[in-house]
Amino acid sequence: MLLKGAEISRYLARPDPSRPGLLIHGQDPMRVALKRAEAVRALLGERADEEMRLTRMPGGGLKRDPAQLVDAVREVGFFPGPRAVVVEEATDQAADAVRAALEGWRQGDAVIVVTAGVLTKSSALRKLFETHGQAVCAPVYDDPPGEEEVARWLTEAGLREVPRDALREMMLLARALDPGDLRQTIEKIGLYKHGDPAPLTVEEIALLAPATIEADLDELIHCTAERREGDFGPLMRRIAQQGIAPVTLCIAALRHFRALHLAAADPAGPAVALARARPPVFGPRRDRMARQAQSWGMGPLEEAVALLLSTDMALRSSSRAPQMPLVERALLRLVMKPRGRR
Repeated sequence: MLLKGAEISRYLARPDPSRPGLLIHGQDPMRVALKRAEAVRALLGERADEEMRLTRMPGGGLKRDPAQLVDAVREVGFFPGPRAVVVEEATDQAADAVRAALEGWRQGDAVIVVTAGVLTKSSALRKLFETHGQAVCAPVYDDPPGEEEVARWLTEAGLREVPRDALREMMLLARALDPGDLRQTIEKIGLYKHGDPAPLTVEEIALLAPATIEADLDELIHCTAERREGDFGPLMRRIAQQGIAPVTLCIAALRHFRALHLAAADPAGPAVALARARPPVFGPRRDRMARQAQSWGMGPLEEAVALLLSTDMALRSSSRAPQMPLVERALLRLVMKPRGRR
């Protein structure tokens, strides 16, 4: 069974122990490892390792000795409770051994949790789990965690009073940090707020969040290109507090909008244009920028580039006007630009 969209995070947070197997695969090893740890913890509880209810084995050894997986799955544990066998970094060479273990699985056996890197649609391992009647396939993408997932992490860290503005700030942070860093930040905030019944504040998040200047800058520009008015203010304040130079901010925005303009002007379409740009843009970033280019269109993007060029010239002139407000005003005009006019 193949999970899709929001089903993936929900299932991995509470996997079904009556299903024989779970495949977690994706491009980012850290994301895969985090999801595996979350699923195993939900299946077995916190003390599985010390109670010897969790067995780990490398996927690379299953081709030489496929019986070891079947033996581990059927093994009777010394301590009572559910068990799991984790097969790490599996490839298609492990597919036959996993298939045999799934076919012989019975209720009470250890759940088989397999992790893997990128698996193509033709992958034997991926097809095995997707077409199996009871096993589950959970692809892990490089998209940032969703609001439901972040809210769950906050609750697990003991943060139950999270106002809407604080949650919005956490979602901005989720776009700027890797999931592992985000989880560590949430745990640190949970420790900081331990015993404090007061609601979590934006200021507390800013105090404990790691310095992410480049990521924040990138997200501010994406926020501008996607015309997310609600997120612009907090991101702009964070950038200003980090002391980034106004000229640097303006140049980064100009580079981004020039790339969008070139993508929108290409007859082959924005996605193709971004893939063959120098340097090329791939993956989720390319898809995101392609959507931005399609949303704006050539005419408005020409106006945006012209506005940023004039702002850049003003920054480099002898004008005594405060520089950061000049850049902020230009970006704000872009964020507030009405949609639909091409």
